[in-house]
Parts: sequence; structure tokens; C-alpha cells
Amino acid sequence: MPNKGERAASSGTAAKAANGAAGGPAAGAAESGGVKSARRAIELIEAFAATDAWLSPSDLHTGIGFPRSSLHGLLRTLLEAGWLELDQSSGRYRLGVRALICGTAYLDRDPVVPYATETLEKIRSETGCTTHFARRNGAEVVYLETREAKRSTHLVSRVGRTLPAHATALGKALLAELTQEEIDQLLPAKLPALTPRTLVSRADLHAECARIRESGYASEVEEGTSGVRCVAAVIPYRIPGTDALSCSMPAAEVTDAEAARIGEVLADATADLGRRLRRAGVR
Repeated sequence: MPNKGERAASSGTAAKAANGAAGGPAAGAAESGGVKSARRAIELIEAFAATDAWLSPSDLHTGIGFPRSSLHGLLRTLLEAGWLELDQSSGRYRLGVRALICGTAYLDRDPVVPYATETLEKIRSETGCTTHFARRNGAEVVYLETREAKRSTHLVSRVGRTLPAHATALGKALLAELTQEEIDQLLPAKLPALTPRTLVSRADLHAECARIRESGYASEVEEGTSGVRCVAAVIPYRIPGTDALSCSMPAAEVTDAEAARIGEVLADATADLGRRLRRAGVR
């Protein structure tokens, strides 16, 4: 940033600065360049978040298509800010600790999380299942909290993981909050299959959403993860609902009757949680 002497060095420079501040060509060019750089930095961070691998500048140039000149500058800036880490021996990068710090801050500042965590622990104690709290983000669900069962052998989620909404009980419960037209507008033209049992037919998905609205909870068997069965219910404190809780369990060890019982436990627990959140003024 220029010091006071530099800003007052000449009336011509001052005039140009004033023109830019008033929305003239100089401001427009700076804003355009700044917005482009910010967008590219975000795309880079999301590219790293989407893979477990260390990525080289060449990988990123090929995968994203950024010019090499600006790519190196962005990588250097993100590295210096702690958003990336560099393996000096290979020249490859991965996400840095700053990403975790900012992600954790989101949870720390969300007023729903403490209430949801308390309910997750109660449900886990009552059912013996691994319990999850998730939020819909567009066509995906993002896991915000998990309480693992003591005897769990299937880790199906972790905080920050995203999955397609149509492929999970959590996601289907939240999709059922929307109209058929809203669901069609939201989801991609082709629904990806995570397992051979994932619902990829829109007609089947709409029929499933109708069933969920009748029963008050969603269920799926090995649609999101092989070997895992889940039930889920929406937390009714927003319209349409954005958050839901679920229980996951080994598919081979749970009968349909037991899954239905757990679904009813979830429906009651989320209804109570919704009332508590509304009373607390959380929206």
C-alpha cells in the first residue's frame, strides 16, 4: 500500500485515483482483475479439497486450465497464507492447516451444532448406531457432526464430507422438503450412482420422496455405501428444512422392523430438536 507521500506526490496521480474510486476505467480494471484472482484462488482450493493426492502446477494447469504465469503466483500466495502446503522434494501441493482452521470456525459459530450434538449423543445411546448431523448444500449433503457407535465397523462419513443428496437417507429426507419441480431443477441431468443400489431414476426418486413425506423419515440400504444401511429425519425448524439427523448401521445385521423402529426414534428426536431450536430463536 502506498504511503502518504506517495499518494500526494502529484496531482495527476491523485486525479487518476479519484477517477478510479468514482468508478472510472481504472477502478473497473482493478475490480475485474481482483475478482478474477479471487475466483481462481477459490477454484484452486476446491480442486485440492476434491482429491487426496498432492498436486503439481502441471496437474493444476491441465485440470483447471489456468495460465501458468498466474497459477504460480496464486500457489505462492496461498502457500504463504497457510492455505497450502508444499512438498519440497516433489514440488507438489496439498491443502494446508488454514483450511481446517476456517472450516472449524464455521462449526464453532453455527448455533445449531451444540443442540444437534446433544441430540446425536442421546440417539446413539438409545439405538447403538452411529449418528450424523448434515446440511443440504445445493444437490449435496455436507456432514457437520458425527458420533461413532462403539462397535462400528463402517465409517461412512466424516465432518466436512459431501455426498450426492439423492444417494443418502439424509439427502433424500431433505429433498422431500422440496416440490417435484424444485428437485428437478436442483439435481444434475444424470444422477451418479455410488453403488449398484443408488437410485438414479427420477421417477423412483420422486416416488421415494412421496413415501418419506408420509412416513416422516427416509431410509436407504447400501445406496450410498456398500454394507451400510441408514435412516434419517429432517429437523423441522426451517421451511423448507435444511438440516437432518441420521443413523447408520451394518446392513446385514438390521432387520426392516428394527430400521423402522430407529426411523421413528429419529422422527421423534428431530421433532423435539426442532421445537427446542424454535424456542431458542434459532433460524
